[in-house]
Amino acid sequence: MSTGRILVVDVGTSSVRSGIVQADATVTDVVQVPVLPSSPEPGQVEFDALAIQAAVLETARAALSAGPVDGVGIANQRATTVVWDARTGLPIGPAIGWQDLRTVINCLLLQAEGLRLAPNVSASKAQWLLDTFDPERSGAEHLRFGTMDTWIAWTLSEGSLHVTDATNAAVTGLVDHSARSWDARTLDVLGLPATMMPGIVDSTGAVGLATALEGAPEICGIAGDQQASLIGQGCVAPGQAKITFGTGGMLDMVTGPDAPESPQRSAGGTFPIIARQRDDAPVWGLEAIMLSAGSCVEWLRDDLGILTSAEESAAVAAQATGDDGVVFVPALLGLGTPSWDFGARGLLLGITRGTGRSEITRAVLEGVAQRGLDLVEAAEADGGVTLSSLRVDGGMTSNEVFLGILADTLGRPVEVSPILEATTLGAGYLAGLATGLWGSEDDVAASWSPRSVVEPTADDATRSMRRERFLEARRRAERTIPDLSGVEF
Repeated sequence: MSTGRILVVDVGTSSVRSGIVQADATVTDVVQVPVLPSSPEPGQVEFDALAIQAAVLETARAALSAGPVDGVGIANQRATTVVWDARTGLPIGPAIGWQDLRTVINCLLLQAEGLRLAPNVSASKAQWLLDTFDPERSGAEHLRFGTMDTWIAWTLSEGSLHVTDATNAAVTGLVDHSARSWDARTLDVLGLPATMMPGIVDSTGAVGLATALEGAPEICGIAGDQQASLIGQGCVAPGQAKITFGTGGMLDMVTGPDAPESPQRSAGGTFPIIARQRDDAPVWGLEAIMLSAGSCVEWLRDDLGILTSAEESAAVAAQATGDDGVVFVPALLGLGTPSWDFGARGLLLGITRGTGRSEITRAVLEGVAQRGLDLVEAAEADGGVTLSSLRVDGGMTSNEVFLGILADTLGRPVEVSPILEATTLGAGYLAGLATGLWGSEDDVAASWSPRSVVEPTADDATRSMRRERFLEARRRAERTIPDLSGVEF
């Protein structure tokens, strides 16, 4: 008998949470445990995979105390890489986070082999783990590679499942152009045995039993966090898009069933992704990225000390009008889409003796909103569509002042997710499609009910003036460190 409930395990960059997705598209019984990365050296980001494993079991079992479920969905931070020994279930080293940059030089050297791999994908991370902890590949037949979804499925199935879904596989840097199988040449160049690679499965569909949980519910939905957020906000049809404003910002758009001509980054600065896969049929999408979003508010709080909390940014920014000429370019880690300039740096212009914390705070929020428009323009150009509105989630969307600035900057309505982080809901939808809780993607789309719709209020002249002012500042922020600006992945 169906319960009409789905358990979702969601492993993020700073925490593990589990919750129950109900048939009315609400999320209840959420249990969250912080699991923070460590940074042993500058540019390095590591996770304790065993701590994540323990948090997955703790939160999942706690959420299930509310009653049985029909299935399990998994959402996860993408590209974070684990290699473990199947005999013991123990990782051979730390889990290397998606933000980790220790393999930058190796990625550049691999270009001579014809491999264009960015350091934020899994490929060079897996190579580093083997080169460091098993350089002779003596235990290769017993080793297993996986991203976080793979590790979660292995954990919940007590070692019987070694799988990854198509959305996660497609951003490892290790698949062929179709993203349906592992690329033999890439594995060979990196020295990664084919025996360590997981099976690639659908994002929605029965995978195997979560025997570590009471009742052994079926794992039947898996997706990377951004793709989960995309479907979690009801974006299932070509031309629908969302932006998640978290530490960084990611725009994802559904493009349809046709595979892209190239797996590489486009001239507009977007990447092809698999939005979801069902019945072995992928639905493709594209992704645009800003490297700094909420981290800029954290900078105001933690480094400049002009905010006591991130929440205070709304009230402080509301005291400024935005007509004072102060402009901020959020390039604290370089610029992503459209220019991908790793040598760009943050820029604050237009400061006068009268500039105070309210003007600076508002400029930071507007700078993030302007970068959001950068992503929208790139996605529209590469996707060949015009977005009439934009759906948003992520931590920054709790800031009503930011949402107003964003709508004015975009010049179109902003639909705000009813759930701050839509990843859990999206993984629930994928699992619920497999169990029959939702009959089709159209049913998922019909479940979309935004918390609010923020309409633009700025006139065209004001919007155009602010846009031109920002683009000039962005141009000046580029190539601050020319050597880094010349790096291409």
